[in-house]
Amino acid sequence: MPRRSPSGSISPSLARVKVEAEPFESPDARRLIAALDEHLASRYPAEQRFGPNLKPAQIAPGLGTFVIARADGRAIGCGALRLLDETTAEVKRMFVEPAQRGRGVGQEILDHLEAAAATLGARRLVLETGVFQEDAIGLYLRAGFSQVGCWGEYATSPTSVCYEKQL
Repeated sequence: MPRRSPSGSISPSLARVKVEAEPFESPDARRLIAALDEHLASRYPAEQRFGPNLKPAQIAPGLGTFVIARADGRAIGCGALRLLDETTAEVKRMFVEPAQRGRGVGQEILDHLEAAAATLGARRLVLETGVFQEDAIGLYLRAGFSQVGCWGEYATSPTSVCYEKQL
């Protein structure tokens, strides 16, 4: 099915995009996370970047997951999910390579993470993103997330915006 790009034009979904759980410390994961961190460092000061706080133990089996999206075998995006409590899971480390954006890859990752959250028993998804991440904000709103007040480490960050979605 065609998807709308951030500009509103319709572009076909990437053929053969596959989203699967993979090790958080694999070479492809490290490459994608490094690209994400580089992108965020160009927009936000260190004290307003929270992704590096995610540790492998927080997404261990039964607590969360890390996924990679591949197109024709090449890793082009990633995302993570961690349980915050028995009914709430947080989406973390969402990233799609710039050349692959607007083709539905982010939605595929988010769909996979939502399914994983439900499998873990979560009934609510939450996430934090930065105010300068317009494409990500658009994705989350189209996916049914609503803006909420930020919590925890995000509460005092002037560049954080937080969302939730009931599953």
